[in-house]
Amino acid sequence: MAAGPRIAIDAMGGDAGPATMIAGAARALRRDPSLRFTFYGDERQVESQIGDHRDLAANCALIHAPESIAPSDKPSQAIRRARTTSMGMAINAVKEHAADAALSGGNTGALMAMSKLALRTMPGIDRPALAALLPTLGETDSVMLDLGANTECDAQNLVQFAVMGAAYARCVLGIGAPRVKLLNIGTEELKGTDELKDAAALLREADYLPFRFDGFTEGDQLSRGGVDVIVTDGFSGNIALKTAEGTARFVTDLLRRAFKSSLRSKAGFALSRPAVNLLKVHLDPNNHNGAVFLGLNGLIVKSHGGANSKGVANAIHVAASLVRNDITRKIGEDLDNFRAHAFAGEAAE
Repeated sequence: MAAGPRIAIDAMGGDAGPATMIAGAARALRRDPSLRFTFYGDERQVESQIGDHRDLAANCALIHAPESIAPSDKPSQAIRRARTTSMGMAINAVKEHAADAALSGGNTGALMAMSKLALRTMPGIDRPALAALLPTLGETDSVMLDLGANTECDAQNLVQFAVMGAAYARCVLGIGAPRVKLLNIGTEELKGTDELKDAAALLREADYLPFRFDGFTEGDQLSRGGVDVIVTDGFSGNIALKTAEGTARFVTDLLRRAFKSSLRSKAGFALSRPAVNLLKVHLDPNNHNGAVFLGLNGLIVKSHGGANSKGVANAIHVAASLVRNDITRKIGEDLDNFRAHAFAGEAAE
C-alpha cells in the first residue's frame, strides 16, 4: 500500500495527554491504513501508550520532546520555547516538510502564534483564520470561520476568509460551488457594520470565483443548512460557536433530566431511545472535531482539548483530507484569481 499523508502529532496536547492522542491515531489508522504518524512528546509516556496499539507501532515514529505547552502558557512564552516543546516540534516538522500536517489538542493561542511565526501567511493573506465544521439540519455540515484567531477584521480580511472557507468546503464537503454568507444582525443589505457591507460588495463582484455569495445570514440560521460557508470575524465567530456548543449540552442535559423524572418518563425514554441516540450522535462535538488554521504555508489542525479518541481520529481524517485535496494550492489559485481581477478593475478605472 502506498504511503498516505504524514501527520505530526503533539502527543502531549489535549486534556488527557498521550493516552487519548495515541488512541485516536490508532483509531484513525484502522479506518485509513495508509496514514503515517510521528509523535512528539515525553518518550517514556508516549512509548508506553504506543505499546498498547500493535498496528500503530509499525506505522509511526517517536521523537522525544523535553517540554510541553501548558494551557496557561502565554503565546509569547510558547514562542520562546518552540524548539523544545512537543507542539513547536510538530509544527516545525511541517515547516521542514518532514510532515504534511500537524495536529495538536493543546493551547490554541500558543498553537496559532507558533504556527504563524514558523510557517508565515500565504501570499495574499493578511491574517490566518480558524475554520471548523458545524452540524446542520441539511445534507452536509457547514464551514464557519473565523472562530477566534482575529478579534477585529476589515473587509479585505473577510473576503480572504470567504475564499479560504470556500476552498475548505470544496475539499472536505465535496461541494463544487459552495454557498457563502456573511454573519450579520439581519439579512437586509443596509444592516451591519461598514466592514460587512464593504465585504459583501466585494464578494458580489467576485462571481468568477468557484463559490456563490448569497448575502447575509443571522445567528439563528447557522444550523438550518441553508449555507455552506459562514464568514465572520473571530470575536463574533467564537461567541457563536461557544453558544452553539452550550445549547447542544443544554438540550441533551434537559432531555436526560426529563427522562429520569418519573417512571412514565423512563418508559417513554425506552420507546424513544433510537431517536435520542440519533440526536446524541448529531450533537456530539467529537463527530465534528478538527478546526484548521487556514492561510498558512502549511497545514495545522486543532483538536478540541477535551476530545476523546473518536474526536482525535476525526481531526486526523480532516487533516488527511486536506492534504490529499491540496487545499493550500487551491486557496493560492483562488487568491491569485481574485487579485488579478481586482488589479484589472483598478487599471480600467
